[in-house]
Amino acid sequence: MDGGEGEQYNSRTVEEVFGDFKGRRAALIKALTTDVEEFYQQCDPEKENLCLYGLPNEQWEVNLPAEEVPPELPEPALGINFARDGMQEKDWLSLVAVHSDSWLLSVAFYFGARFGFEKASRKRLFNMINDLPTIYEVVTGAVKKQQKEKSSSHSGKKSKSNSKAVHCSHDFEDANFEVLLSISWILIGTPITFYWRAPDYQEKLTKMQPKDEEEGLDEQDEDEHGETLCGACGENYAADEFWICCDICEKWFHGKCVKITPARAEHIKQYKCPSCSNKRARVDI
Repeated sequence: MDGGEGEQYNSRTVEEVFGDFKGRRAALIKALTTDVEEFYQQCDPEKENLCLYGLPNEQWEVNLPAEEVPPELPEPALGINFARDGMQEKDWLSLVAVHSDSWLLSVAFYFGARFGFEKASRKRLFNMINDLPTIYEVVTGAVKKQQKEKSSSHSGKKSKSNSKAVHCSHDFEDANFEVLLSISWILIGTPITFYWRAPDYQEKLTKMQPKDEEEGLDEQDEDEHGETLCGACGENYAADEFWICCDICEKWFHGKCVKITPARAEHIKQYKCPSCSNKRARVDI
């Protein structure tokens, strides 16, 4: 499958569409990493709206958007050059990476729709794509961090549905660790991964263990954390509930009691419970 405008698309299989995806992905990663200086210079804010294109032959180009309406292929983010000088370079590159990931998916599934892929083929294409790190993960260095965690991670417990797994990795030198939580995306049945930090591995093991099929593992987990009480409601720890620890007072809370969901916790670098937040506010005043 070729990527130029007006060219013929010969691919009709999931493997060929995935090959097109990989070629474009490699090109975009090259632009945002090894060729970043050249890419930065080409994105002149004084020029018109520019787009970053990845081609199937692993080459990239910065160019004006297609003039055809509607375009033959989905178009990447428009005007990436305008934001270049208004942000730190690493933040700007991360932003372009996120939009590039979105564009790659839109192109791949455009071909899937055009070639009449049925549900099973679409799902297989997504799974093949999802096995690769995103451009954002590569550009920000998150993929290296994930690889390091996998090499030292503990085996997680399998839930009844096999759709949830928790893996913990830690560094004993600085007593920090990250919790990797994989949650099944209901619409597709494919895991989505996100992270949040919690200090002090020995005393702050994130309490997100799903119920296990084996009663012995449940009892062991309850014995270990059964004395932990929620700082808001005073109830005991339960293995099937999401908990979060305050990095200031080091108290544990049910997520529902402090209105923190796992998805929201992903973006919290340092969590402060309502009590500690109020104390800080009074001190600032």
